[in-house]
Amino acid sequence: MLNEPLFYLVSIPAVLLYGVAKGGFGGAIAMVSVPLMALVMSPTQAAAILLPILVVMDAVVVKSYWGQYDGRALQLLLPAALVGVVIGYFTADSMSDDWMRVLIGVVALVFGAHFLLSGSAGKARPHNAVSAAGFGSLAGFTSFSIHAGGPPLTMYLLPRGLPPLLFAGTAGLFFAAVNAVKLVPYYLLGQFSSENLLYSLVLVPLAPIGVLLGRYLVERTEPRLYYGIISAFLALVGARLLWQGLSGIGAL
Repeated sequence: MLNEPLFYLVSIPAVLLYGVAKGGFGGAIAMVSVPLMALVMSPTQAAAILLPILVVMDAVVVKSYWGQYDGRALQLLLPAALVGVVIGYFTADSMSDDWMRVLIGVVALVFGAHFLLSGSAGKARPHNAVSAAGFGSLAGFTSFSIHAGGPPLTMYLLPRGLPPLLFAGTAGLFFAAVNAVKLVPYYLLGQFSSENLLYSLVLVPLAPIGVLLGRYLVERTEPRLYYGIISAFLALVGARLLWQGLSGIGAL
C-alpha cells in the first residue's frame, strides 16, 4: 500500500486534519480522518494506524498549550473518562457500535444545533460534577469504542464559555491523557501489527505540522466565530454519526 498514490492522497489530508483538530480548531473535524482513510483500508486499520500518530500529536499539544487549560474541568472529567475507557475495553466484543453512533449522533446534533442557532455557546455556566461525570465517562467510552470522544467532551466544555485557547488546551490535555491510557488495551487487543506501525511511521512527520496549524488558527480566530465553528462541526458530526448508526442497524 505504501507504493500506491491513493494511500498518500487520502492519508496525508486525514492526518493533517486530525492535527488541526488536535491543535484546537474544532475536535469534531477529526471525525473526518478515519472515514477518509477508510477509502483505501478498513476503518479498524485506519484507527490503529492513527493512534500512535495521535500520541505524537498529543505530545506537541501538551507542549504548545502547557499552562493554558481549565484545571477544574480536567479534575472532573479525567477520572470519569478513565472509567469509560475501562468499560470500553471489557465490553469491546459485546457493545453495538451502531447503536452507540445513533445515541451520540442524536445528542450531538441537537446540542450543536441549539448552540449554533441560539448563539449562546459563549455564555459561561459553572462546572457541574454530575454533568462532568456523565460526559467524561461517555467521552472515554466512545473514544475507545468508536473513536468519537470529541462530541461528548465538546458538549461538556461548550457551555462553560472558555476562551478559545483555554478551550483548546483543556481538550488537548484531556485527550492526551485518554489516548495514553488507550495504548495498553489497544495493544492487548492486538491492534498494533508491524504493518500498521510502519504506516504510522511514514505518516508521523505530519503530526506536528497539523497541530501547529491548528494552534495558529485558534490564535487568530475571534471567540464568537470560534464557538460558531465548534458548534457547526458538532452538529455536522452528530448528523454523520446518526446516519452511520441508522445505516448500520438497517433503519435506512
